[in-house]
Amino acid sequence: MTLSADVFWSFRSPYSYLATRRYRALTDEYDLAINLRPVYPLAIRQPDFFERNHPGWLRYLFVDVARLAQFHGIPFVPPRPDPIVQDIATRRIADEQPYIFRLTRMGQAASRRGKSLAFADEVSRLIWGGTQGWHEGDHLAGAAARAGLDFAELEAEAASDAERLDAELAANQEALEAAGHWGVPTLVFDGEPFFGQDRIDLAVWRMEQKGLVPSG
Repeated sequence: MTLSADVFWSFRSPYSYLATRRYRALTDEYDLAINLRPVYPLAIRQPDFFERNHPGWLRYLFVDVARLAQFHGIPFVPPRPDPIVQDIATRRIADEQPYIFRLTRMGQAASRRGKSLAFADEVSRLIWGGTQGWHEGDHLAGAAARAGLDFAELEAEAASDAERLDAELAANQEALEAAGHWGVPTLVFDGEPFFGQDRIDLAVWRMEQKGLVPSG
C-alpha cells in the first residue's frame, strides 16, 4: 500500500530548498506519495519577526545553510532577487512584495494538479541554486515544464483565482499548526510532525515502522 505524507514548505526558506530534492528522491525510492503544501513565509505572516528576533539569528542562519549545502553537495547561492524584498541591514520587510505572492499562488496551483513537489523542487533550484534573475525570461517556464506543468496556465490561474488560492494557502497553514508545528519545512505523516531538513531520516524510520517499502 502506498503511504502518503504532507510537506509544508516555503519558497523563501533555504531549509525548505535543501530538503526538497531529498523529499522528491524519497518518492522515487519508496512506495510513497508526498503532497507538498505551500505556505506563505514568516516575512508575510509575521512581518516583524526578523526585527523581534535575536540580532545574531540571521547571521547564524546564513552560516548554517551554507555548510549544510556543502555537506549535502547541494548548490547554494543567496537568491538574486530574494523572493522577499527585505533590507537585510535593518531586517525590515518592504511593503511592496512583487515575487512571493505570485510564486506561492503558482505553487498552490501546482498542488491542485498533484505536482507541487516537482514544481517546488525545480523553482527552488533556480532561486537558491545560483540563477541570477530567476524571475525573468523563460526560467520559471522551464522549471514548470520540467515539473510537467504549463507555466502560462499556472500564471494565469495565480492571477485570476488569487482569492481562492489564498484561502487554500491559509488552510495549509492551519493544517500545519494543527499537526503541531508552525515552521517549514515540516513533513507530517500519520498526524506526526517532523520539522526541519535534518529530520528526514527520522521521518523515514517512522514510516518504515508503518509499512513503508521500497518502490518497485
